[in-house]
Amino acid sequence: MTTQVRDRSFVKSPESQDMVETSAKLIYFSSVSGYTHRFAEKLGFEDGYMARLPLITREPTLYALEPFVLMLPTYGAGKGPGVVPKQVIKFLNVKNNRELIRGVIAAGNTNFYDAYCLAGDIISAKTNVPVMYRFELMGTPTDVTKVREGLDAFWQQHSLKKN
Repeated sequence: MTTQVRDRSFVKSPESQDMVETSAKLIYFSSVSGYTHRFAEKLGFEDGYMARLPLITREPTLYALEPFVLMLPTYGAGKGPGVVPKQVIKFLNVKNNRELIRGVIAAGNTNFYDAYCLAGDIISAKTNVPVMYRFELMGTPTDVTKVREGLDAFWQQHSLKKN
């Protein structure tokens, strides 16, 4: 009896299995409340610029192909475990995704006091990228303008560094 050896050149690496590839410049998570999603929609970026992390943790996560900025809410009033959504943890547990993150935009609730936008601070510290902006809940029109203009300037500057 002969044993067949499979050609492994066509087998995806374990890291990229069960993932959805994206070249989005802004990757975000929004819970069922939809606050962060509504904020993202207000930014008015063209199709393909943004990608939303799955709501359900057992769904395939995203696999970033290009550098991106991560936008996320803070959970649990900043108390104990659970400040960073599990879906974001799953996404950042992928080494490639951690290597491509360039900044964080954090949403929060000022009622959390010192823990306002704490999830952004945690991600920033763990990935060594800056917190680029903080906004409350769904953000104000001023927040939308500042984030839109800030991301445009950031990616313009980023493209100049590549050349």
